[in-house]
Amino acid sequence: MAEITKRFFEVTALDNVNFDLKRGEIHALVGENGAGKSTLMKILSGSYSSSSYDGTIEVEGRRTNMLTTRDAEEAGIEMIYQEISLNAELSVAENIFLGRLPRAGKSFFIDWRQTNQLAHEALATVGLSVSPTGMVGQLSTSQQQMVAIAKALYRNPRILVLDEPTSALTDHEASILKKLITELKEKGISSIYISHRLDEVFEIADRVTVLRDGKLISTVDRERIDPDRIVEDMVGRKVETFFPKITVPIGDVALRVENLRVPSRIPGKYAVDGVSFDVRRGEILGLGGLVGSGRSEILNAIMGWYPSTVDRIEVQGSPVNIRSPQDSVKAKLGLVTEDRFASGLVSSINIRSNVSIASLSKISKHSFIQMAKERRQVNAKVSQLELKASSIEANITTLSGGNQQKVVLAKWLMTDVEVLLLDEPTRGIDVGAKVEVYNIIGELARQGVAVVLVTSDLPELLAMVDRCIVIRDGKAVKEFSGGEMTENSFMNYATGAHTATAQQMVEA
Repeated sequence: MAEITKRFFEVTALDNVNFDLKRGEIHALVGENGAGKSTLMKILSGSYSSSSYDGTIEVEGRRTNMLTTRDAEEAGIEMIYQEISLNAELSVAENIFLGRLPRAGKSFFIDWRQTNQLAHEALATVGLSVSPTGMVGQLSTSQQQMVAIAKALYRNPRILVLDEPTSALTDHEASILKKLITELKEKGISSIYISHRLDEVFEIADRVTVLRDGKLISTVDRERIDPDRIVEDMVGRKVETFFPKITVPIGDVALRVENLRVPSRIPGKYAVDGVSFDVRRGEILGLGGLVGSGRSEILNAIMGWYPSTVDRIEVQGSPVNIRSPQDSVKAKLGLVTEDRFASGLVSSINIRSNVSIASLSKISKHSFIQMAKERRQVNAKVSQLELKASSIEANITTLSGGNQQKVVLAKWLMTDVEVLLLDEPTRGIDVGAKVEVYNIIGELARQGVAVVLVTSDLPELLAMVDRCIVIRDGKAVKEFSGGEMTENSFMNYATGAHTATAQQMVEA
């Protein structure tokens, strides 16, 4: 890709960018949200036609005009998007072979037996055990991502573009994917790997290219990769303290939960089984555990989104009865959800409305929104969080991932939240935006807000929390305080290894 320049009206998204990929290479593309990574790859994959940008593309030494995504597919290029692009109303098999369903002989009828058998084989390549005839809409986010990967791989691409492929995957699924990409490399298939998880990048990439503000900053070979320098190139400055944890006075109990139970989809089972805990003003409490352990279910049940039973919930020492999210908002609870677009933001409206949507009672009079009051309060929160946007009237989709997450935080700050529940608050955002989110969390704690943090990023969990409760199979199995938790001790309890060790000692 030579001298690629792409503009969206007055904004230059890509400025004379050069990028090359060798046969059988894993080339990582990194940078902050809004750096131009996805835009560059959408040009390569034909999502933006060659008439909409300047520059040239050559594949296998031949100049290529990518007018449509079909042109890219015919050139052997497959892209797996960060936003899962599957049809929820179709089966797994139909999604994998959409537009290419096998026909029975020369007839117009679909050979469903062959379709399902081939889909089963495609799913096996990514280690996913689901029914080919099941509806995609009934799968988890991580399972849908693996289906999208299986769909791309079945077309035997020469170039595979992966945009944040592991952001929705479990650690086990991510390991399968990384192994698969390495095996493809050995077969001569090239991969362009976009990820904010720099540990993954350093593990599998042969080269790393950094984009910042639409410009090419650096390209380094694997042997010359310096993690600190990569981060500096991404954010344009030194990041002195990656986890800026501050120590603040811990106050009275802000939230107490006693014997919380959340039913599982399996009859007679519980996703959360008798969990009790409290969190104090100014404290950051971590709920740690493996994906599927019940952490998110705890937060959603407290917020009134999931059906649950509980002996008692107290907020600021007073019992509350939470039957719906409206009840939790009245109790001054807030939840930053795991998937900001599925349940944290409304993509069809502007920044102003997204920020004020949970505070309509504060800015309304006689059921009418007082626009001047709304703008004043929204602008105050946007300024407080240093949100980068052209205007609060801009659509939410024009923001980078980090700024979108700030909008979700601003929404709850506008409600004068006293207990903030955070579910994977830094997922899918870049290094610089993560540091900004950590600073916001620290400032909230300093102001006396009680914070409950769920994160799959173990270094983040270790660095940011004052206390951590380890959740396994829906139960609280261990509580760590202060700096006593290590990666090893956490994993021992999160995986159940400590029970095996104890049993071995008894047998000995």
